[in-house]
Amino acid sequence: MSGAERTTSQRVAVVVVTYNRADLLRGMLAGLAGLERPADAVFVVDNASTDHTRAVLEASELAGLVPIHAEENLGGAGGFHRGVRAAYDAGYDVMWLMDDDVVPAPDCLTRLLEAEGDCLIAVREDQSGALVEKAATRFDLRNPLSVRPKTSSVETTYGERSAMPPTVPVENAAFEGFLVRREVVERIGFPDPSYFIFYDDVDYVVRARRAGFSVNAVRDAVLVRQLDFNQQHDLAGWKGYYMYRNLFAVHFRYGENALVRAKPWLIAGAVAALSPVRGGRAEARNVTRALRDARRMRRPDPAALPPART
Repeated sequence: MSGAERTTSQRVAVVVVTYNRADLLRGMLAGLAGLERPADAVFVVDNASTDHTRAVLEASELAGLVPIHAEENLGGAGGFHRGVRAAYDAGYDVMWLMDDDVVPAPDCLTRLLEAEGDCLIAVREDQSGALVEKAATRFDLRNPLSVRPKTSSVETTYGERSAMPPTVPVENAAFEGFLVRREVVERIGFPDPSYFIFYDDVDYVVRARRAGFSVNAVRDAVLVRQLDFNQQHDLAGWKGYYMYRNLFAVHFRYGENALVRAKPWLIAGAVAALSPVRGGRAEARNVTRALRDARRMRRPDPAALPPART
């Protein structure tokens, strides 16, 4: 199938997860409304927002909008699980995942659909036009000395969009502009809701690649991020628990040798030992609880498994 045929023949569903960021959501929906090749449906999972998100959705005139109002906050992982499952059950050929803080360029979806690949990602830039794509060009789950599996990214490898080739194979990516084809979901299943936040996208891309599917960044598919990246979360706070737990779960599930699978124990021990000069007792409690709970996540949540074939 040619790029032009892929652009016109496939039914595309956008899957958005939002929580208490109604004004950002409004801007993102406006960006979707401006696509030269519009999506056929837009599933917006509202994670029980308490701001004016519902009013934004009710006022939107975006064609194909399908609001899904969760009764509780499912986290990003639970939201993407619910949205992808809804789009898959509705029969869509392609699912395009994104957060509420990005805006696609008018030709973004066109450029993605023209490209070849099982999974594709739009390449992010900030509002000044600088390349800020964090997708990993190397994600190392083999070397036990790599404390962080992501050792290089699109941003660090190329520096600017113009230096990129038309497509770049990546070993991991975020659910911000991530496009997945129906046959991938049929084979590997859905995003794992047990992660709640962080690393659900990492888990999904690892699963896709290990099943033999390609994951490529498409240089000319532009996605503009409305907020600055701020990944330096308080590791002594509630987000720190999820960052540690889910990082450990990825190592337990996908570490390629016994030493890599043992890394969570070493990291937890080091963090606890250094806690007097780092995050104090709160971080030590976080990492200890995270290690315990990650051991229970050695297997995917059954809800993430491939759909039953009919």
